[in-house]
Amino acid sequence: MSTRYFIRLPAPERTRASGEHAFRSQGADGFAEELQEALRGDALFVRWRDAQEDPDGVDPALGATDPQARVDGEQNDLHIDLVAHTSIPGSVLKHRLRLLAGGTWQLRDVRGG
Repeated sequence: MSTRYFIRLPAPERTRASGEHAFRSQGADGFAEELQEALRGDALFVRWRDAQEDPDGVDPALGATDPQARVDGEQNDLHIDLVAHTSIPGSVLKHRLRLLAGGTWQLRDVRGG
């Protein structure tokens, strides 16, 4: 079952400085595309896991993917709103967002379907 996650990037410029796996995009569409790619595939997870002290000790559940995930983005004043439609568990989505945006994101709402 798919869940919709409503995410806000209140200061998009700060997300690009949040670490080695940080977002690189400039606009809402780019941020949406990067998050969508991070949910659909495992490349971000693999890069992060391989950088850990004990890669084999990382919980493989954090590598969950959803090939049907979709993320829509919209610029609103100075912030960006993203809506992620995915079957990935919330804990995994939050982990990916921490890799991409550090602590510079807000989960505004969660809804079924």
